[in-house]
Order: sequence, then C-alpha cells, then structure tokens
Amino acid sequence: MSLAAYCVICCRRIGTSIPPLKSITYWRDIRNIIKFTGSLILGGSLFLTYEILALKKSLTLDTQVVEREKMKSYIYLQTVSLDKRENYDTFSTVDVEDHECAVWLLLRKSQSGDRAARLQAVQEMSDYQYRIIAQACDLRTLIGLARSKESDLRFFLPPPPLPSLKEDSSIEEELRQLLASLPQTELDECIQYFTSLALSESSQSLAAQKGGLWCFGGNGLPYAESFGEVPSATVEMFCLEALVKHSEISTHCDKIEANGGLQLLQRLYQLHKDCPKVQRNIMRIIGNMALNEHLHSTIVRSGWVSILAEAMKSQRIMEASHAARTLANLDRETMQEKYQDGVYVLHPQYRTSQPIKADVLFIHGLMGAAFKTWRQQDTEQVLTEKILEDEGRYTTCWPKTWLARDCPALRIISVEYDTSLSDWRTRCPMERKSIAFRSNELLRKLRAAGVGDRPVIWVSHSMGGLLVKKMLLEASKKPEMSAVINNTRGIIFYSVPHHGSHLAEYSVNIRYLLFPSLEVKELSKDSPALKTLQDDFLEFAKDKNFQVLNFVETLPTYIGSMIKLHVVPVESADLGIGDLIPVDVDHLNICKPKKKDAFLYQRTLQFICETLAKDLEN
Repeated sequence: MSLAAYCVICCRRIGTSIPPLKSITYWRDIRNIIKFTGSLILGGSLFLTYEILALKKSLTLDTQVVEREKMKSYIYLQTVSLDKRENYDTFSTVDVEDHECAVWLLLRKSQSGDRAARLQAVQEMSDYQYRIIAQACDLRTLIGLARSKESDLRFFLPPPPLPSLKEDSSIEEELRQLLASLPQTELDECIQYFTSLALSESSQSLAAQKGGLWCFGGNGLPYAESFGEVPSATVEMFCLEALVKHSEISTHCDKIEANGGLQLLQRLYQLHKDCPKVQRNIMRIIGNMALNEHLHSTIVRSGWVSILAEAMKSQRIMEASHAARTLANLDRETMQEKYQDGVYVLHPQYRTSQPIKADVLFIHGLMGAAFKTWRQQDTEQVLTEKILEDEGRYTTCWPKTWLARDCPALRIISVEYDTSLSDWRTRCPMERKSIAFRSNELLRKLRAAGVGDRPVIWVSHSMGGLLVKKMLLEASKKPEMSAVINNTRGIIFYSVPHHGSHLAEYSVNIRYLLFPSLEVKELSKDSPALKTLQDDFLEFAKDKNFQVLNFVETLPTYIGSMIKLHVVPVESADLGIGDLIPVDVDHLNICKPKKKDAFLYQRTLQFICETLAKDLEN
C-alpha cells in the first residue's frame, strides 16, 4: 500500500511540477520506483524459495527406514516349485505389499489340511526372527555371531546352491583341474611332490605305492605295529594335501578362489561328513585362505561361515578347533593375531569378556599331534567311559577341557608339525627338516599369533622340548623377538631327551632297515647339534629367571609287540635346571594324566598357577 501511495504522489508531482524541472524530476522518481520494486521482488523470491525447500525437506522420506520396515515383514522361505505353488489357494493381494506375501503364504500354509505342510509352516514361522537377522547381517556381524558361544545356528542362512559339476566330470577330476590351474614354478620341493603325485597317479597306484603316507598317529611310535599294512589313500586326499601347501602362498589363494575352489571344497566337505580327516584338511585350506583379508567377503558369501559356526559347536575337539582357527582369522573386529597352519587356539575359542592375562603353549614331540598327544591316558575303564562323552571323566585334550576350566584367564595354544621316525614313513621324501629349521618356522608362526605380547609358559613333550629350547635361543638373537624372551615365565618338560634318546640309538643301529629320519638322528647321544643346544641353553638360561619343571618316565615303552625300550632315561631328562620328578609311566603316557585329580595334572596345574600368580592377579 505504501508503495502504491508513493507512486501516486510521484505521478501528481510530475503532473503539477513547473516545466523547466519536469524531465529531471520524472527520471528521479522512476529510479526510486525501480529500486523499491526490485527489492520487493528479490526479497519475495528468496522467501518463497526458502519456504519451498523447507517444505520439501519436511516431506522427504528416509528410504533406509522404509527398507528396514520392509525387512520386518520379510521372511526366508525354502524354494517351492511352480507345481507345488499351484496347489495353494489364491488370495487377494490388493492391500498386501510384495514383500509381505511370504508371511501370508506361511499363515495360509499353517492352516493347510496336510499335516506335514502345517508342521513345516510352524517350523518356518518359529525361525522367522532369526531369518530376518540372518538376511540383514553384514560380514562383521555374521562372523561375530559365529564366534559367540550362545548364538543360535538359525542366525545363519544355508550355503547358496553349489554349481553343477560339468558333464562327464567328477570331484576328483575337478580337484585335478584346480591343482593344474595353480602356478607350478618357484615352489618348494614338497609342494611340487604332492602336486605332481596328485596329478599323475591313480588312486589305486597311490594306495599301493605310498602306503602309510597319511598315518599321523598321535600315539607316538605307531609305525611298528602296522609296518606291513598299507593304509588307504585316494587321489582326493593327495589333492587336498597339495592344496594345503599351495594355500600357504597368498597369490595361490587368489587363484583357488578365482577358479571356484571355495565351492568345490564345500561340495567335498559335504560329501565326506563321515571322514574327519578329509574335513580337517579342507578346514586347513579355508583357514589359510582366511589369512588374506581381501578374500574374507568371498569366503562369507560362499556360505562357509554357516558351516564353520556349526563345526564350532561340534563335540569333536579337533573339528571345533579347526573351525575356531578359521573364524578367528576372519574376525578382524576383535582379533589382531593371525593363526597360521598348525597353530590352534584351544581356549578361548569364542569371543569372551574374560581378560586374557597369559599364554600357555603346548608343543608335542616326535610322531605326536596338537590334540592327541595331550589326551587323557587310555585305560580299559576310561575307554568304557568315553561312550558317556563326559568331559569331566574323559577328555581327548586335557588342556582344552581341564586346564581351560581351572584357569579361564589363560589363552591356551597347541601347535602341530609333521615328523617321522623313518624315511620309509615320511610324508614328503624330499623333506629333511632339522630341529633348527622347525624351531625358526614355529617361532615365526607363534609370533604372528601374538605370542610374546603377554606372559608365557611353554609345555613340551619329548622332541618338543628341544624345539622350545632352540626357539628361545633363536629369539634371543633377534631384536624383533625380544618380547618372547622377556615374557617367558616358565617351561615344563615331559621326558625331553636333553642328552639323547635310546630310541635314536636303536634306530641308528638298524639304520639300513629303518632308515631313521633326520629328527631321530639328531636325538642320538653323540649328536653334536644336541650337545651344542644343551650347552648354549644352559648358558642362556642362567641369567634368566625361568621357572623349570621336568617330568621323566620310569617304565619302558612297548614299540609293537616285540620291542620294549626305555626311550628317555632319567639322566637324559635332567636339564640341570629346576625340579626333576620321576613318574611311573612310559614315554607315551608321561603327558597323559589318568584323570583330573592325578598327580601329573595337579602338579602341572600347580606349577602354572604359581609361576603366573603375579600376572594373573594384575
């Protein structure tokens, strides 16, 4: 209104003004009108623009919220063929979103006249909330659930359908093709050996030519009892062993994944549910591949996490431990350590809020294994109690069950490495590994697993004790390994031949028959390497505050049905440091307590608790 009035006044003024000033006043008033009109138009435009943008923002919907609301109504259903779908009564979908149809299908199915259909519908409805979460989980959440002790297996979707095998092909042939696609140059001799063996031989000729290749034992010295037997060995097993070796090389893991190895191994795993040895080798391959973080998403998408989560809940300690290693390597949310092939965490295998204050490491000996070496002693009474599957009465790995319960603040690790008594029985004929070579290999793997970051106690049996001594000596020479030395609190030796073994002498005396392996030769009393190791360790340990406990057998060990041998005599088991305790058992059972309240276990537990008392209190 003010602007209009001003315009009228200006016009009257122009009309009544005197003639000489008429043109000057006219243009002055026109400029004033333009200024006010422009300001009004610009201000109004800005105001209208602001109001429009504010209104648009208030009316914009968050699409993620909408998707989440849709997910609440989404349910995982088993695939139903078109023929079966035709049998369902039709229902109106006028007011039903597409993603809600599955829910109403289940409700309709639960009222079916077919009892089997009703039961299936109720079962699927009971899994409804789990399936919602399973399909919404990202990689980290899914792995976290798999490593959570109380998680329900219904949180994990079944693995996706596997691709069909090619026509006129078999799993054996697919494995051969996978192996052939991997690089064959610049490999160590053992990888070349296993690869060429798997690619060139038939399963029948393998069984005839390489009997005993897969005899891991765990009892120690089992070879004499079955010296004339030929264990079954298939091309699939040799292919898997070659793939285990290849999977230790990062670039080869990429090739395995790119050529469909994850799906092929999953098919083989499902086919051999009754063969733990095959499944363990497959788990080793997947665990090695999981060391490469760029492959994690592919491993998860291929459905392996659901398989691993189920294996983690297995009553078989070996199966659960292999799965635990793989999942730990996949879990980069709570884990910094990486567990390479042969390094297994026995406790804790799940995520835990319990602070871990120290490590206890178990190193087996000649012909031993990461699990079976540390089982409970086998007696006739115990063997009958195995059927009850009561870990309180019998355990296949006492560090996993007894020690973990008595000392929950410990991380318990067991390692595994290949050994042989005779070159007749070696897994790889080209493999000649000395104690020095093995100790460096194990030390590197253990450091990658975080050993040395907290207080450590070493527990060893037989040749494993020599490896511990050599590892500590090697660590003392490398600045990057100084933490291992600084945090070592104590060592337990179970019948360790510090000064040689009668077994080595016996094997050397009949060397033309047994062809003793390099490990056995190094255990002989006149071995320069053994004497140097003992002298160097005593010199090294005298300035350290290591606590040492030595156990030694007093009974001879039966090797087969004809040979009786005192493997490690008392004088050889005397390190010269710490207590030496004779025990009335043989060499195989010196590390296998009869029961939880037996002297062997209770004295071991006492040593661990006393040595780590200050660390466990802090």
